[in-house]
Amino acid sequence: MSAIRLLVLGAVRQHGRAHGYQVRGDLEYWGAHEWSNAKPGSIYHALKQLAKQGLLHAHEVAPSTAGGPPRTEYEITGPGETEFFRLLREALVSYGQKTDVQSAAIGFLVELDRAEALDLLRERIRRIGQWRSAVTGRYIPEDGPARLGHIGEIMNLWLHTADSDAAWTQGLVDRLAAGAYTFAGEGEPFVGVLAEGQENPYATGERHPEDDR
Repeated sequence: MSAIRLLVLGAVRQHGRAHGYQVRGDLEYWGAHEWSNAKPGSIYHALKQLAKQGLLHAHEVAPSTAGGPPRTEYEITGPGETEFFRLLREALVSYGQKTDVQSAAIGFLVELDRAEALDLLRERIRRIGQWRSAVTGRYIPEDGPARLGHIGEIMNLWLHTADSDAAWTQGLVDRLAAGAYTFAGEGEPFVGVLAEGQENPYATGERHPEDDR
């Protein structure tokens, strides 16, 4: 799964309608350019591809500030909503995907209702345990990874990463079960998007040819 696909759909969805520079600004505001491939070129490419696939609707709304073609604003479609939630649910339960995908899913967790979010996170923990049992049963010698020499450290890394993920996820489950955060249907959720014209303290400063469109 591509994190950029989930990130772009989610960012547009939170705005209602947004142009490329707004989407880029939001993703930088979330730090996604540091922990994912959410670079300017990838963002603009994703917007165009998602529009071609019918997951976003492109509106040409005003002349570009650079005097070129009209600025394009994007709006999520019905199929786009379906794809967004499919990606979100898949990312929350799947173990073994890249960290950027998991991070993107956590960023949109409150778009679900609390009960479903808890069920998905508990399923993630179950799948981590299932993966761990399969790996240790198949690859680790009876006297431990040390028998494999320094290659055994690879297995130690895998297991440590899995155990850390499971422990962190259980902590999140406990916090959510205790009432942390505002989920869909519970009131006004936290939405971390930049208002039009709001300064982005985390902007990279790197320009892209489509920033003025």
